[in-house]
Amino acid sequence: MKAVALTKGRLEVTELPIPRPGARQLLVAVKRCGICGSDLHARHQGDELADVLKLCGYPRYLRSDQSVVLGHEIYGEVLDHGPWTSKRLKPGTPVVSVPLVRRGRQVDGIGLSAHAPGGYAEHVVVQEALTLPVPSGLSPDIAALTEPMAVAWHAVNRGEVTRKDVAIVLGCGPVGLAVIAVLKSRGVATVIASDYSPGRRALAQKCGADHVVDPAVYSPWQQASTGHGFKNMPEEYNAGIDAIEGMTKLPLPWWTTWRALDTIGATRPKRPLVFECVGVPGMLDGILTKALLHACIVVVGVCMGADAIRPALAVNKELDLRFVVGYTPLEFRDTLHALADGTLDASPLVTGHVGLAGVNTAFTTLADPETHAKILIDPALASDQIRTL
Repeated sequence: MKAVALTKGRLEVTELPIPRPGARQLLVAVKRCGICGSDLHARHQGDELADVLKLCGYPRYLRSDQSVVLGHEIYGEVLDHGPWTSKRLKPGTPVVSVPLVRRGRQVDGIGLSAHAPGGYAEHVVVQEALTLPVPSGLSPDIAALTEPMAVAWHAVNRGEVTRKDVAIVLGCGPVGLAVIAVLKSRGVATVIASDYSPGRRALAQKCGADHVVDPAVYSPWQQASTGHGFKNMPEEYNAGIDAIEGMTKLPLPWWTTWRALDTIGATRPKRPLVFECVGVPGMLDGILTKALLHACIVVVGVCMGADAIRPALAVNKELDLRFVVGYTPLEFRDTLHALADGTLDASPLVTGHVGLAGVNTAFTTLADPETHAKILIDPALASDQIRTL
C-alpha cells in the first residue's frame, strides 16, 4: 500500500505492506484522514513531547529517528477482521474509530507511535471495540471530523458550561473553531472569539461566534467584563461589605441569610469560561493577568515547550485552571451522533483535500493561518496539489 512516512522531519510517500489486523482488530480502508495540529508539531518537536509522555508512563511516542505513519483523524470502510472479533461491523461498513490499538495490555496511539501506523495511508488497523459505524447520510468529510470535534466536546464538558455562561475562545485555529461550534451547539448565549488572523476570525463567525475580535485592536476581556464577574479584588471586597450591610437590616443575623443564599447558589460568583486554544509560551500567564476573578480556564492548546506562570496571580484571583486531553469513548460516540443529526455543525472547518503525494505541501500550507483550517487527506486523489473547497 502507499503511505506517507515521517522520518527525521521529512514526509515521504513510500510503499509498505498492508497491515494485518491482530486479535479483536479490524483492517480499514482509509477514505479520509485529517491533518491535525499535533501532527504538525510532531514533525519537528516529537522528541520533546516523547520525553514528556515518558514521564507520564508512555515511552512509545514517536521519535525523530523512527519512521512513523502519522494520522489519527480517520474515516474509512471495514475491509477485514482479525481473530476473535465479533464481526458486528461487516465489510464495506463506513466507520470512525478512537485512535488506539491494543496488543496484549500494551496500548498505543494510532498515528502517534511507530508501533501503531496511522491514517496517512491506504489502509490502517483499528481496535474493534473502539470503532463505530457512521450513521447513514453523514458525509465522509464530516465523519472524519469526529475525532477533533470530540476533543472540543470533552473540553467544553470539562468547563461545565451552561447556557448562561460567557465563553472566551482564544485562538481560532481548528481546535478553537471546534470549541466554538460545540459551545454554540450547547446553546451558550455568548461566545467571544479572538484571533490575529482575519481568515480565522471569518471562520469563527461561520462557526457561530457571537463576537469576534482582533486582539491587536480590541481586547476580548473587555467584551466579557460587563456583568460577568469581578474585575479586581477591591470590587469583590466592596460587594461583600455591601451585602453584609444590607443583610444587617433584616431581622435575622447576616450569616444566617448568607448561608441560605449559599445553599441556593446565589452567592456563587459569576465568571467567564476561557478556552485557551493557542498553546504557545506566555499564553497562560497572559490569561492569568487579564482574566476576571474566579474565571474557569480550560487549557486545550498544547504548549510543546517549557513555560512560566505566576501562581500568585491565580491564587489571588481564585482562578480555576483545567487541562484537557482527548475524550472518553462515550464523548466520541456522542460527538459522532451530534454531527450526524445536525445539532453540531462542523462544516466550516474543512477547507481542502489532498492526496498522499501532497501531504508535504499541505503541511507547509497549514503554517499560514490565512489559507486553510482543516485539510483532509483522501488517498484516492492522485494529484499532489491541494484541492480547495
